[in-house]
Amino acid sequence: MTTTASQEAFLRAFHAGHPAVTAEAFGGGRAPDGRSSYEILCHRAAGSRRVLDLGCGDGLLLEHLARSGGRRLAGVDLSPESLALARRRPSLSEARLEEGRAQSLPFADDSFDACVSHMALMLMAEIDQVAAEVARVLAPGGVLACVLGGGGVGGEAYERFTTLLRSVVGEAPPSQRIPALGDRRTRSRDGLDEILGPAGFTPADWETVPIDLGGSADEVWEVVSRVYDLGPLDAAAVERLRAGFLTEAKEMAGPDGRVPCGFRIHVATARLR
Repeated sequence: MTTTASQEAFLRAFHAGHPAVTAEAFGGGRAPDGRSSYEILCHRAAGSRRVLDLGCGDGLLLEHLARSGGRRLAGVDLSPESLALARRRPSLSEARLEEGRAQSLPFADDSFDACVSHMALMLMAEIDQVAAEVARVLAPGGVLACVLGGGGVGGEAYERFTTLLRSVVGEAPPSQRIPALGDRRTRSRDGLDEILGPAGFTPADWETVPIDLGGSADEVWEVVSRVYDLGPLDAAAVERLRAGFLTEAKEMAGPDGRVPCGFRIHVATARLR
């Protein structure tokens, strides 16, 4: 099995069991201005009438986009289970929702004015081909806007969780580890420009925004435990991780019991020349 096939097989299997995982993890998070990461991304597509959501999952981002009437919306995703949830959203009854790969989009040339992607571009293999496909389906002057993961905020619960997770995964057998996902160039502005430039995009506008995912220790565990790495771990390993995290999280809690849990996102926007 090729590397790309292995990655995509893992993602399909994970999302079959967790079809709304990204929305469940990030839907309740808020930036300092009160917006969610989904709302921030919608703003980057303001004024665009034909919008494609790349890796649309359960359709939460498309639902936000549908609040601006008159849009023609489409979404593509590897997971039929996630798409089934998207199709149940009344606001998406007229959206075109396709099961497919970003490396071979099922849309005609110049079909969209904007392409948005929330926490998905960084998971995709053959990323240069993805960029070429996005450029193909965008009209000249079209916008590509993405939310990319930037890691935890120092000293807060997400960073503590990732430290504990590395230890647990390091002790696990190879069969309980996820395949390498995506292309690390998507994690930096220079790397993203290296991908997008040859496809015809302008240098990316790059903004880093902290997202507050805090809550009670149990609530924060429900957020952080949705990462892909937990999927292959056996129940005993997950329970060790949970117990260790809850112990540390409760020590971090304020007088009101709230555990600080910050996560940085990068919001990247580029325009097709």
